[in-house]
Amino acid sequence: MSRRDLVIRIGGESGEGVISTGELLTLAAARAGFYVYTFRTYPAEIKGGHAIFQLRLSDHSLYSHGDHLDLLLAFNQEGYDKHHRELRDGGMVLYDTESVDSSAIPFQKVGLPLTDIAKNKIKMPLAKNMVALGALGRLFWVPRDYIEKLVREKFGKKGQSVIDKNLEALRAGSDYVETNFPNLESLRIPISPSGDRIVISGNEAIGLGSVVAGCRHYFGYPITPASDIMEYLAGVLPKLGGVVIQAEDEIASVAMAIGASFAGHKAMSATAGPGLSLMTELLGLAGMAEIPLVIADIQRAGPSTGMPTKTEQSDLNLAVYGNHGEAPRIVIAPFDVEDCFYSTVTAFNLAEKYQIPVLLLSDQSLSNRTEAIPKPDLSKVKVLDRVEWTGDGGAAYKRYKFTETGVSPMALPGTPEGIHVACGLEHTEAGRPNYDPANHMNMVDKRFRKLGAAVADFPPVETYGDTTAELGIISWGSTLGAVREATERALERGIKICSYYPRVLYPLGNGYLDKTLEHVRTLIVPEVNSQGQFATLLRRIYSGEIVRQNIYGGLPFRPETILEKIEEVAESCQRPQLSTTRAR
Repeated sequence: MSRRDLVIRIGGESGEGVISTGELLTLAAARAGFYVYTFRTYPAEIKGGHAIFQLRLSDHSLYSHGDHLDLLLAFNQEGYDKHHRELRDGGMVLYDTESVDSSAIPFQKVGLPLTDIAKNKIKMPLAKNMVALGALGRLFWVPRDYIEKLVREKFGKKGQSVIDKNLEALRAGSDYVETNFPNLESLRIPISPSGDRIVISGNEAIGLGSVVAGCRHYFGYPITPASDIMEYLAGVLPKLGGVVIQAEDEIASVAMAIGASFAGHKAMSATAGPGLSLMTELLGLAGMAEIPLVIADIQRAGPSTGMPTKTEQSDLNLAVYGNHGEAPRIVIAPFDVEDCFYSTVTAFNLAEKYQIPVLLLSDQSLSNRTEAIPKPDLSKVKVLDRVEWTGDGGAAYKRYKFTETGVSPMALPGTPEGIHVACGLEHTEAGRPNYDPANHMNMVDKRFRKLGAAVADFPPVETYGDTTAELGIISWGSTLGAVREATERALERGIKICSYYPRVLYPLGNGYLDKTLEHVRTLIVPEVNSQGQFATLLRRIYSGEIVRQNIYGGLPFRPETILEKIEEVAESCQRPQLSTTRAR
């Protein structure tokens, strides 16, 4: 019987080609018409340590990396030992016959002589991963033509002899499976090619979104897992007349971005938690001087250096509160790869229109994830620019003029009669330093009025499920996929529930999220952190019961984990509650 969904994990030593095997298989499968969804984790060391690549294949849209594994390919003994417990009942183990002791494997198992074929038949030990790629491609009915084309692209600059050797390895792996694997038909997922999708990672989607939004200036410092954004833009922006500068540190990079924005250019930087910590003082400057700025924070497990290559949603407090004094900012969290593109455009629009810093919170899981997504529809993209001052009939220019929305027209350097000072000192409407208490209060109120006005431009809170249900579940960022699948299963089991997905995490009031949750009596809040940071933020605008669900081992949620919590809470909500009122 054919399948509609398969979860495959490859585990092995970093440097053996675990990640490249998965990446090539993913791209070939997507080009062939599969829906794909990936997850990877790898060591922080340059070489050595354990790496995994997980790929979910389907003939329909996917929202998460799945639950249990259908197939585990172990490149070495550690690849089996670390992951076999995650196989589903009836799952299968494929293993390198030279590197894995199969005598104790209790699952259905098939040996693949990956090392033997690479060393003795191909005469190129490093081609082990190409043998594995060929084997996996044949197992899951990915047409060989798609994979061979990718191999030619990957090794095109290394000469025909290298291409030929890798193609030989690829075909050897495919032929071995063809001859030795039982019942290949059981792994066939019927699909049809589609030309309206692209395969892209979360970080690449952020880079693409910034380009479409009009960003032409990027300044950054390399840090895992944000560096892919700078690498992507380094290949794109110079072709568009833009610039990418690798600064000496995160402080310099955000200062450069503020300077470019002050000069009238859309600019951004990207970092991870340790870098965002260094940027906080200059974020305050951008808020005080009212200069548009976009910072992408690709969260990783902390604190301190933490676990650089593992995922976590633990920078929310820093993103919202990381400031001395009080200055407005907006925090946005995209929830899948496609949304990374659109939310980045939204971040630039809000930053420009309201002359405010906007932080874009992604995470390691989402940043490296690749998905087959619809090609972005640019006809649906609205790009906003800041309000520029071009003159006021001879009146003196007031850079920080009091307005109803808090937004004051911005004169670019060189604008006649538009000279002004933009600094971190408190100032008057004209920009002159002023420390009068009444002036400071008026200016603080002016700056924070922007947040109330910006709510009108926030993307709507998306919902899925029964919108009349008194039981709700709310997610932020990359947890959406697991929550969406868990909600689907809960509804199928007759549980009345609705899931809520806000893209804007701060500010939450002013009618943005508070009114949406008015009828919800109990709200489940799953987060990949230990302290329930979003749940704490929600308490400011939501008065119902909050049920926290937290994991913080460096891995994302599984749908079944969230479903178990939904069932547990739904059952407790149905139990009769004992009255605590004393009889009189």
